[in-house]
Amino acid sequence: MRWIDTLEAAAAEKLPEAVHRYFRQGSAGGVSVGEATAAWSAYRFRPHVLNDVSAIDLRTTVLGVPVDAPILVSPSTMHRMADPDGELAMARGVGAAKSLLGISSNAGTTFAELGATGVPWWLQIYILRNREITRRMLDGAVEAGARAVVLTVDTPVVGRKEDDGDTVWDLAQPGQFLANLPDGDWTDDDLDKADDLNPDVIGWLAERTGLPVVVKGVLRGDDAKRCADAGAAGIIVSNHGGRQLDASIPTARALPEVAEALAGTGVELYVDGGIRRGEHILAALALGARAVFVGRPALWALTVDSSAGVTRLITELGEELDHTLRLIGQPTPSSLTPDLVTLGR
Repeated sequence: MRWIDTLEAAAAEKLPEAVHRYFRQGSAGGVSVGEATAAWSAYRFRPHVLNDVSAIDLRTTVLGVPVDAPILVSPSTMHRMADPDGELAMARGVGAAKSLLGISSNAGTTFAELGATGVPWWLQIYILRNREITRRMLDGAVEAGARAVVLTVDTPVVGRKEDDGDTVWDLAQPGQFLANLPDGDWTDDDLDKADDLNPDVIGWLAERTGLPVVVKGVLRGDDAKRCADAGAAGIIVSNHGGRQLDASIPTARALPEVAEALAGTGVELYVDGGIRRGEHILAALALGARAVFVGRPALWALTVDSSAGVTRLITELGEELDHTLRLIGQPTPSSLTPDLVTLGR
């Protein structure tokens, strides 16, 4: 059995049940989270033969940041429930793999501590009803060296979770999350997600931070084009790991339409959701993604073996991608084209 396939069960033995459930669960009936991986596995390949694949090069750049492979780690929260060092352990693992880390605005580690690691990171941000909180968090991330801002756009409200028993919030301790919440007497209403956003927020974020803005949570071509027209530097095709609107289309199905809408714009395209194999990464890259993000597997790896587990996860997925590139007859991710992929029955 692949080590990657053992991670969730191994993590479940170490985590409190409520934390394991929080990491793995989707919203409502769990339709979207249940479909994600199968949607990638439904693709079939049309490989080239008699091409020289003696030298494979996985290296690429993401918004100008060099990475050893097009495999990045998604922003997620509650890292300190997976490992006492939380995001610092995740950053060490990502750094050893020469990759890039997404950091949640709910992180349990300060931006200054993350910046001190020297690992390239992008800040994932929610625009809150109280914009002053958002402004101050953005300023802190810029000062600490964030390379980009990832605007999450699929959360005007938080998706409904159908918990039974204790939840992660019953177990969370001070310091395990919201380490970058600025000082202030904030109310729950202040901290609620803004539900009045429009594409103008992309330009505002770019102006406020001076950083490229990546829009996360896009599943339609027309929305991707609106974001591009508003100044987005990147798009992440994502359904929030199946944690927002249940029965949303799998990202594997949404990616081709978004890639077509962004063709010729110069906007970089990424995808997450259910990616578990080198073959899944191959399909994503061929269909137009510049890189993929992995979320839950990184949390499982962090739980099981701290930073070394994260490094191993990224490395082994990279080795699988190298193998599949040889078999499909292409030496680099940039040489992949959509005609190499078709949907199976």
